[in-house]
Amino acid sequence: MEWEGREESKNVEDRRGMSPKTVAIAGGGGIIVLLIAILLGADPRQLGNLFPGGGGGGGDNNPPAKADPEEERQASFTKVILHDTEVVWEKVFRKMGKEYRKPTLVLFSGRVESACGLADAAVGPFYCPADEQVYIDLSFYRDMEKKLNAPGEFARAYVIAHEVGHHVQHLLGEPERIRARGGTKNEQSVRQELQADFLAGVWAHHAQDNFNFLQPGDVESALNAANQIGDDRLQQKAQGRVVPDSFTHGRSEQRVRWFRDGLKTGDVERRKLLVTMRYDEL
Repeated sequence: MEWEGREESKNVEDRRGMSPKTVAIAGGGGIIVLLIAILLGADPRQLGNLFPGGGGGGGDNNPPAKADPEEERQASFTKVILHDTEVVWEKVFRKMGKEYRKPTLVLFSGRVESACGLADAAVGPFYCPADEQVYIDLSFYRDMEKKLNAPGEFARAYVIAHEVGHHVQHLLGEPERIRARGGTKNEQSVRQELQADFLAGVWAHHAQDNFNFLQPGDVESALNAANQIGDDRLQQKAQGRVVPDSFTHGRSEQRVRWFRDGLKTGDVERRKLLVTMRYDEL
């Protein structure tokens, strides 16, 4: 996948190395200390030691001290892909007669505080509609390769695009339509996750037209990732049996199918099928 040297998104907040407690302090009275330190020429990344339980932290232009080169490369990759989603969805929304409101990407390590609550890196990347932010611990990329058997840069791009797909859903009011459709909460969750997979495919379709970044094997790596994270496959690996009524994201075959459909058609209007189709036909 060709991405190096291309424009990065500016809508990024880098909280790596900053604990949720430190973020909370900096957001309150501690912000005064930070501002004074910056005005006096101090490095704000070193101020974590002044706060109980805190570590160093920084904004998008201030990565953690002693940053790992490979992690910084992954951070750059993530910012480039986010910018790609911004370009694509702005164009798609404009054609729909709508305005695309860009989400903010939050890079974190370990745990993070969001408007949706405190989250651990173990939950994987997620989107919080309450603050319109996408959260990712970059260690998830390593987990994709080592634990999920889903390597490849385009596989990682699919994950980012899936979370941005949730933002697109939020802007278009899709979660409300899905809830109005009825069904169990798990069924509603599956519809929403498959729709996000589809929207990730729509993004990839238009991003290829815009950036021509795909190389041999890229599409296969994304399809493999979608296959590896199906509920049935994950349950079989974790507990040796599959419980369909407990699915929240969909079967591997479904996730592959809907990502492929979006990638092939690029037709954002087909997202509505995930709302109107019978659950057993998804």
